[in-house]
Amino acid sequence: MSWLVSDARVLASAEVADTPRARRRGLLGRDDLDGALVIEKCRWIHTIGMRFPIDVAYLDDDGIVVKTMHMNRFRLGVPVWRATWVIEAEGGAFGRWGLRVGDAVELRPADSDGHLDGAAP
Repeated sequence: MSWLVSDARVLASAEVADTPRARRRGLLGRDDLDGALVIEKCRWIHTIGMRFPIDVAYLDDDGIVVKTMHMNRFRLGVPVWRATWVIEAEGGAFGRWGLRVGDAVELRPADSDGHLDGAAP
């Protein structure tokens, strides 16, 4: 597990789709998502076959959010060429987190207990 951090605040826990199989599967087959799914080396996504709407953030190499959008089920997105990775979360999550275009986001590893690495428990 990892953590999404922006401007010294923790946004959410994050799963990283770091294998071809995990990237292909994404959020398919899930009824909900606690936290976020991060897909590295990704410029576009779809929600075909998904069971719930999602918020999507496209980030560049520096972790800057270049585009956000809400996607309902069974939609096909368009590529965002400046993006190099994507954050997916349940619909409405970005509003709760305050995540917007221009925000810098980083993915930080969790320690062995699942806490933000380097943070006090």
